[in-house]
Amino acid sequence: MRPVRGAVTVAQVAAAAVVVARLARGRRRLPALLPRPAAGEPVSVVIPARNEEARIGPCLRAALAAPAVREVIVVDDGSGDGTARLAASLGAVVVTADPLPPGWVGKQWALRQGVAAARSDVVVTLDADVRPEPGLFGALAATLDRYDLVSAGPRFVCDGPLEQALHASMLATLVYRFGPVGPPSPPPPHRALANGQCMAFRRARMTETDGFALVRDRMTDDVALARCLAGRGWSVGFLDAGGLLEVDMHDSAGELWREWGRSLPLADVTGPGWQAADLAVVWLTAALPVLRLAAGRPTGLDLALLGLRVSLTAALRGSYRRPGAGLLLSPLLDPAAAFRLTQATVRPVRRWRGRTYGQVTGGGRTYGEVSGGGRTYGEVSGGGRPARPARSGAR
Repeated sequence: MRPVRGAVTVAQVAAAAVVVARLARGRRRLPALLPRPAAGEPVSVVIPARNEEARIGPCLRAALAAPAVREVIVVDDGSGDGTARLAASLGAVVVTADPLPPGWVGKQWALRQGVAAARSDVVVTLDADVRPEPGLFGALAATLDRYDLVSAGPRFVCDGPLEQALHASMLATLVYRFGPVGPPSPPPPHRALANGQCMAFRRARMTETDGFALVRDRMTDDVALARCLAGRGWSVGFLDAGGLLEVDMHDSAGELWREWGRSLPLADVTGPGWQAADLAVVWLTAALPVLRLAAGRPTGLDLALLGLRVSLTAALRGSYRRPGAGLLLSPLLDPAAAFRLTQATVRPVRRWRGRTYGQVTGGGRTYGEVSGGGRTYGEVSGGGRPARPARSGAR
């Protein structure tokens, strides 16, 4: 047993050094985006939507009222509810997505069509559940003088302390693996991160590259796109926009466990070696100290790591609209977050919004080759697409 304990201690020391180095980047991270009501160029906003009638209204109203926004395009991806009707009634341009081709995930297919319909060269894509402030769009447009692709980190809205505790624990696994939002220098392409809830780029270059086709089969589409384009020489930024963007991702802790836990490992964009290393870091530095503390046998290193984790909760306060008891209690759920991360790594889920997609192999291959090799990764079952609603305002 002693050799095993010694090996675990050595591994924990190494993992702790990695985490400390990553967290230290926060001292030099890039400043958060500041509001810019107007942009030098008009902005087209593209929102892919599938059965979002209950959530899309606030996002649409905010985007349509922003001074920098020229148009808001909603790509209705086979919704069976009133998404298209609501979007059109509020003044958005509604594009009805064509039937999903083999080898495509629905979001990428919808985004590609929305970008094709845009009239402005500056395009901002949003998920239906985000709540943008008016100054967000001008701020994002300004960043395109420095970046070819930029995504924004939001402030999160959580419903109750349990959801906030679980969310903060899962968020901590990302920080331990990749460091804080707004890294002072770009990471290597294979470790780049992005947030697909809010992205900005120039339409002409994205169209020329056909970026969404390059990652057509990825469930973790945002990170896949960032890594693919960074590998092709694009300057990719991930900036803090917590003062300008909010998102209410899930309705309960159970939904958070299922849905965010599904994508949290980035399994289809990360090679096996990095997956194993990431899991080791999370288990050794976040989960193990809590488990040993619960057993009444923490080591000195465990206590130091617990202190580090508590300090991270303070740093994460700005990531939540109403930080509360859930955030303070989140370290206690780190073993659960580590378990969910492991579960989704070992058994990746490829089901989303009523569609189940074929398994993809080769998560670690170069992203210039992501959809090549003569293979097709098609939709296995579409669950029956509703009849296509009439096109409203499409071009």
